[in-house]
Amino acid sequence: MSAPRPEDDPGLQGPYAQGAYGADGAFAAAVESLADPLNDPLPGEHASPWFRSEGPQGDAGAPRGAAPAGGAGRSPASERPQEAPGEWYDPEGYQRDWYGPQQPSGPAPAPAPGPASVTPATPAAPVTPVAPAPGAAPVPDETLGLRTADTRRIVADHPAPPFASSVSAGPSGPSGTSAATDPVTGGRAERRRAAKGRGRRPGPPTGTTGPAPGTPAAPLSRVEARRAAKAAKDSPAVVASRAVGEIFISLGVLMLLFVTYQLWWTNVRAEQIAGKETNKIQEEWAKGAGKPGVFAPGQGFAIMHIPKLDVVVPIAEGINKEKVLDRGLLGHYGEGKLKTAMPEDKQGNFAVAGHRNTHGEPFRYINKLSPGDPIVVETREAYYTYEMTAILPQTSPSNISVIEPIPVGSGFTKPGRYITLTTCTPEFTSTYRLIVWGKMVDERPRSEGKPKTLVG
Repeated sequence: MSAPRPEDDPGLQGPYAQGAYGADGAFAAAVESLADPLNDPLPGEHASPWFRSEGPQGDAGAPRGAAPAGGAGRSPASERPQEAPGEWYDPEGYQRDWYGPQQPSGPAPAPAPGPASVTPATPAAPVTPVAPAPGAAPVPDETLGLRTADTRRIVADHPAPPFASSVSAGPSGPSGTSAATDPVTGGRAERRRAAKGRGRRPGPPTGTTGPAPGTPAAPLSRVEARRAAKAAKDSPAVVASRAVGEIFISLGVLMLLFVTYQLWWTNVRAEQIAGKETNKIQEEWAKGAGKPGVFAPGQGFAIMHIPKLDVVVPIAEGINKEKVLDRGLLGHYGEGKLKTAMPEDKQGNFAVAGHRNTHGEPFRYINKLSPGDPIVVETREAYYTYEMTAILPQTSPSNISVIEPIPVGSGFTKPGRYITLTTCTPEFTSTYRLIVWGKMVDERPRSEGKPKTLVG
């Protein structure tokens, strides 16, 4: 057996007296209404900017401490302890803070009359439901209290995507913004769907035929994919032109390397070989070898000095291109019909050949020699000094009369001891030959030292 309820005791006084909750059944109705969380906004529990203090009044529009209608059994306000100012729900403030100013749906209600010393509480305005956008899903019917419970958390947890714009698939509202960007005004289920949909890409704008910029294109069918792949392939003309271009580029690179080799590397290599050959000849002379006589092709036997051109180059037997001339040496015409005299001969023409360009280019500037410039040939026995006398700027390569004992065109008319220098002209070609002649003016044994032209 359970204990009796206090309100069932007829002898109790105060808030538990019979009739303190009004008419019969009012207490049960109040308990049932409080048991439903959807109908219990609990005004006194809220600390939200949309719930404002009632001031000195308890119920809306009634002074604090006044007994409610039908509550004759309640204790008067003077006997109850002073309660903290309560709060009441302000739907207008909520709509203004979250959705901006709203157009009033009707005339504003007049404030309730009351004593001059008591600030009357503004009665709650009727909540105007927000009509859903055309084409939008129906909004579940829930209380306005639950509609405002998680809105800030949803907006904070699911910010609008950066690509969201004022134009979307839905129709625009009165303010010019689309339904996709409008605040969520539905119930809890609608807010959840809106929160899930904020992370998705919007659909194409209304009235457009293609996807919106930034949205992934629809997958292609097999036929479309094959056509796209075929269109992406280069045509035979493009492939051929590309191949020809690559060939030309490769040839250009090879030509550049070849020119670099010819104009630079051959000179470097020839100067190294000529220097070694000069040292070798001087060492043989110091050992007593290299006596005048018949020398093997390619064998070095003398050194030529041209002081004006700062040329010091060894002379080898023969005019073979690979064995003599391309190594940076001067070649003596000493074979077959082109055989000429040696420096120590008492009569004859000592003729030599050399490159004007590349491979050491010893005769690069012999065209700058003037009559009287010395040309010295050093051998194991003596120094032979010649003076430049004449120059033939251009002649045919087949003109061998220029190296005869009495060279044709040199101005010499009788036998003597002459020297002839031959090289190619114009520069970097071998079309013609450039000829320089000279005659011997001094023979000086090595035992007497170097001639003045080499000492100075």
